[in-house]
Amino acid sequence: MITRPTYIAQLKPFINKKQIKILTGIRRSGKSTVLLLLKDQLLASGVKEEQIIFINFESFMYSHLLTASKLYHYIRNEIKISDKFYLLLDEIQEVKDWEKAVNSFIVDFDVDIYLTGSNSHLLSSELATFLAGRYVEIPVFTLSYREFLDFRKNYFSDKQNAGNLFLQYLRKGGFPVIHTADYSDESAYKIVYDIYSSIILRDTVQRYKIRDVELLERVIKYAFDNIGNSFSGKNVADYFKSQQRKVDINTVYNYLTALEGAFILYRVPRYDIKGKEILKTQEKFYVSDISIIYATMGNRDRMIGGILENIVFLDLKRRGYNVFVGKSGNSEIDFVAERQGRKVYVQVAYKLENKETVEREFGTLLSVGDQYPKYVVTMDDFWKDAIEGVAHLYITDFLMKEEL
Repeated sequence: MITRPTYIAQLKPFINKKQIKILTGIRRSGKSTVLLLLKDQLLASGVKEEQIIFINFESFMYSHLLTASKLYHYIRNEIKISDKFYLLLDEIQEVKDWEKAVNSFIVDFDVDIYLTGSNSHLLSSELATFLAGRYVEIPVFTLSYREFLDFRKNYFSDKQNAGNLFLQYLRKGGFPVIHTADYSDESAYKIVYDIYSSIILRDTVQRYKIRDVELLERVIKYAFDNIGNSFSGKNVADYFKSQQRKVDINTVYNYLTALEGAFILYRVPRYDIKGKEILKTQEKFYVSDISIIYATMGNRDRMIGGILENIVFLDLKRRGYNVFVGKSGNSEIDFVAERQGRKVYVQVAYKLENKETVEREFGTLLSVGDQYPKYVVTMDDFWKDAIEGVAHLYITDFLMKEEL
């Protein structure tokens, strides 16, 4: 089992603190592994094995505990000594009314609670009613490029150069299971497609009671085809209308919300840099792992610009940034990332093929009148000069950079 130190480092400050720790992210992104790594960390710190209760609610072994009442009584019977107990509850959304049970654990027992969930709406207003101010969310993503290299180092002794390794990451994405064996692209996409199908069935169709699965699939295809492009629910509805299919715009928005809830898509709002306000129209959507696009739609080399944007977007999210699409006058900045009062501006392009492209990519960033870091990220590796303080980085240099 490979350590994922980023997530353990985020959990450490909250060990033995009152807050409930909730790891959220798409299925098979590694949340269960992080919980197991946490268990090892607790044991190494002196916690006894009998003080740790680990339950994976996707295991048939615990299928009798899928209501709040049954889970509560099970935990109550397991807590037989006066020491603090550590509850590690994996895929908690499988338990009906789970938040009521968790709230009772806090009230009735001396416990330190860690949960994982594969639905972003776990932290809905309904949950906040029970656990207001008592939880901290830690998003778990598929492998970063740095983690991907760690997996390669652990599982393979290959001699591939950095460029070939990035092309593997570009093609296969970051689901951890893909990088534990030397899968061909075809085999990797079959595994990813099976993960995707399970998510669509369990975390969208069943959870949101979606009846028109064929329409859902069409909305997904539209979103995937437009990675890196701004669009709205109205654009999707208008597109279907042009195909002689009438679709209610609210249905489109509901389906996009369901896909966000299952971590298939991330919605990125637009931000007016000069007006310093978030705009409500023409958002962008990015997929939680680029391999899903290839697995569901085949080769998408024509989308390389959007794919690279997607990779950079996920890297910014992993680093803990809130990410927006920037509007600067009539120009657009791919990403304005904010964290603890600090900003980073990023433009992403496949190649800087001519003078006009260079002027466009750099000019938009140069028009922003502040001193925060600015980057143009591409797959050009023949020159990396900065222009008036705007750095030009090859994409792997950006992804491996310790601090932006």
